Amino acid sequence: MLTSIRPHRDDVLLAACGLLGGLLLWRLGLHTQGGRPFSAPWITLVPLTVMAAMELLRRSAPRTALAFGALALIADQFTRGSLATVLMFTDVMYAAVLYGTPAAARRLPVATLLVTVASTIGFLAWFRRPEALLIGVVTGLVTFVPAITGVSVRNHRAAAEAARLAADQTARLAELDRTQAVVAERARMARELHDMVANHLSAVAIHSTAALSIDDPETSRRALGVIRENSVEGLAEMRRLIGLLREGGEGDAPAAAPTLAALDALVEQANTNAASSGLTCTLEDTRATGSDPLPTPVELAAYRIVQESLTNALKHAAPGPVVVRLGRTGELLTVEVTSVFGERPGPTAPGSGAGLVGMRERVALLGGTIEAGPGPAADGTKIWRVRAELPVWERKMRE
Repeated sequence: MLTSIRPHRDDVLLAACGLLGGLLLWRLGLHTQGGRPFSAPWITLVPLTVMAAMELLRRSAPRTALAFGALALIADQFTRGSLATVLMFTDVMYAAVLYGTPAAARRLPVATLLVTVASTIGFLAWFRRPEALLIGVVTGLVTFVPAITGVSVRNHRAAAEAARLAADQTARLAELDRTQAVVAERARMARELHDMVANHLSAVAIHSTAALSIDDPETSRRALGVIRENSVEGLAEMRRLIGLLREGGEGDAPAAAPTLAALDALVEQANTNAASSGLTCTLEDTRATGSDPLPTPVELAAYRIVQESLTNALKHAAPGPVVVRLGRTGELLTVEVTSVFGERPGPTAPGSGAGLVGMRERVALLGGTIEAGPGPAADGTKIWRVRAELPVWERKMRE
């Protein structure tokens, strides 16, 4: 089944310009040589027309274009010659390397180099004059230079395509890592919150059984109070679990959730670990003494944010103070961790970014906000700040 080869519009433009340029040179009587067997001026137009036709096939059929183009160039040497024919052949040679097969791209530069060297030696031995070297130079300019230029452009295009594919693959891997980090963090949060909700439901079941089995109004009243309190707490925590996706099995046993009361030990441990890096970790808790207790999920999220921020400071922060600040204003708990931003001496540990993703997921699950990034300090130095605001849900249903 025969299929028509549609030339590219750029190839049509090159063919038209080459043909018109050759006709203009022919009309003006400008030729490249004289004293040839076919000296009639019109004969020069034959190889010119063939070469222009081959320009139409430079991209779609480069091997055919090069073969007939070479024949047209040889035929042009037996006429008075046209500069346009020679220039179009250089473009056909360039296109044969650029758009041809990989084998052609490897062989043509070598073949044209051998032709250049052979023609130089041959004409020098034939004419025995130094001017014969010019024939070799012209041969190299017409054949070898376009071929090696095509190889260079082809290699650059291949490198650009490889870089684009690598960038796409990196983006896909980064998205996969981000998704896995989100899923893993949600699964960990589900395991940590599992016991909290289970405790409330267990208390409800036990006290409801007591209220039903013991015929004592005072006992029933106390049991209903406990049931109401645990129902409110369980409902508040269940609302924070809405939308939480959990994948995988129950391979890990649920661990006890840490609280903000353990921050002193956490900061002290971080201070010990960071001593060799020139970091000093301190805790500033500005919350009012004896303030209302926080919901367990809020304390857990605040603890994890401080823990991850201290870990990141140990990995990346420049020598200087690392300050952990806790504050509470109304229904908002503020958690802020600052460290010196800049280059640090010695090796640094690489980071995957999963920790920041996990902090954002925790805060988003509680309906809060978080910001992380560099910024100026009060004394003009540059610091890295992680600041989260977590809503403290008031249990007004108890009142």
